[in-house]
Amino acid sequence: MARYIGPKCRYCRTEKTKLFLKGERCFSAKCPLNKKTSGPPGKDPRARQRKMTDYGLQLREKQKLKRMYGLLEKQFKLTFNEAARVPGKTGENLITLLEQRLDNVVFRLHFAASRSQAAQLVNHGHVFVNNKRVDIPSYRVKSGDIISIGTRGQKMILIKENLKEFSKSGVSPWLSLDPDTMKGTFLAVPRRADVVEVADIDEQLIVELYSR
Repeated sequence: MARYIGPKCRYCRTEKTKLFLKGERCFSAKCPLNKKTSGPPGKDPRARQRKMTDYGLQLREKQKLKRMYGLLEKQFKLTFNEAARVPGKTGENLITLLEQRLDNVVFRLHFAASRSQAAQLVNHGHVFVNNKRVDIPSYRVKSGDIISIGTRGQKMILIKENLKEFSKSGVSPWLSLDPDTMKGTFLAVPRRADVVEVADIDEQLIVELYSR
């Protein structure tokens, strides 16, 4: 499957906002967006001055959300189509469906430092849902599901180090976590207003883009 293997900070510079793609680095002084000289990738200074068209604004919102959750274009479009079929506002449905992805939940529970790292843990079979191994990052987690780390994963220093973040920031209100047993519970499907990371995303622009 195609995947982007270039520098992830390039995405943040392009979108001019933090997409939280590199874990702790995003909160440190090393983040390129913390530098005054930071700008869009490329050497053309005119790129910073061009006025954005309506289509450009819609595209940028879609790219921000897609890249934040680590999806490819086809995956994102399929998720959008599903959101459009569910009763309610399509944009809000889209965000809640993205939040229910297993790789996102693993990231939210601090088992991984980023969503890409979470997807890797899932792919390698370290994650269990209701005591059953699940190795599909896009698996849809439901209310009441218990997400845990397997026996092999519990010995990994990487996961133990990531869990230290729990003592600093806790977990999202729709989740609960027991760091000692490495088990978390997906308490309820979050509302769009609860997802702080996407506060600056205008999902209506994404709906307009796909409605063209």
